[in-house]
Amino acid sequence: MNAPRVADLLADARAAGVDRLDAQLLLGRLLGQTRTWLLAHDDATLEPAKLSAWRGQLARRAAGEPLAYLLGEKEFHGLLLQVDANVLVPRPETEILVDWALELLGGPLRGKSPPRVVDLGTGSGAIAIAIKHACPDALVSATDASAAALEVAKANAHRHGLSISFAAGSWWEALPGARLDLVLSNPPYIDGADPHLAALQHEPLGALTPGPDGLTALAQIIGGAPGRLAPGAWLLVEHGYDQADAVQSLLRAHGFGAIATRTDLGGLSRCTGGRHG
Repeated sequence: MNAPRVADLLADARAAGVDRLDAQLLLGRLLGQTRTWLLAHDDATLEPAKLSAWRGQLARRAAGEPLAYLLGEKEFHGLLLQVDANVLVPRPETEILVDWALELLGGPLRGKSPPRVVDLGTGSGAIAIAIKHACPDALVSATDASAAALEVAKANAHRHGLSISFAAGSWWEALPGARLDLVLSNPPYIDGADPHLAALQHEPLGALTPGPDGLTALAQIIGGAPGRLAPGAWLLVEHGYDQADAVQSLLRAHGFGAIATRTDLGGLSRCTGGRHG
């Protein structure tokens, strides 16, 4: 029996319901080749060991495992980050949070020297790393309750040669006595009963949902913020598309002003923030 060719393997992926681009990226990584090479060498064959690895990866992708976990990396805000099953795959929507923060650091917070910035619940370190990369003078810290996630974040900071302080703990517990100028967080905000969670089964559940009430983590972050923020500091959080009103109410209840919500390209509410003091 003839060994399957690249063209055959990509056809198998299509039959299994795997997106063509995903299949090309997986096969290219396995062979150490580019997508262009695959197109020009569709009659190339795989040695048995690589063929077995391909079939395993194809089955995992067909079962819904994120492509980023199979590749071991994901681009975020122009930076390539290591990811694994201990952290959420960074989403493009979270770049909205980073862009807003960079606007503040270049505008209202420009006079802070240096600005003290923290990413609560950092996961892969995506937010903290993007901020530090764009604003090298900022004093950036990142926290997470997961020791495994912090190891991923530390590795990513080292990969990009960035000096970021890391602390273990749940939300504000990791930062006793801190007085910060800018706080960002993409906390778990999906309601525990949300049927969409089933499609995210390969990602860490604790990073997706805080439990029955999707607002629990957001309320803890916002409620604990006033005692940790310097006058004029900002708090920015990512949230669900239908949670903007509730998050704005929480911010108002805890003394925040200049409250605003930003939307994604589809017009859905994604991030809300405000200024303290």
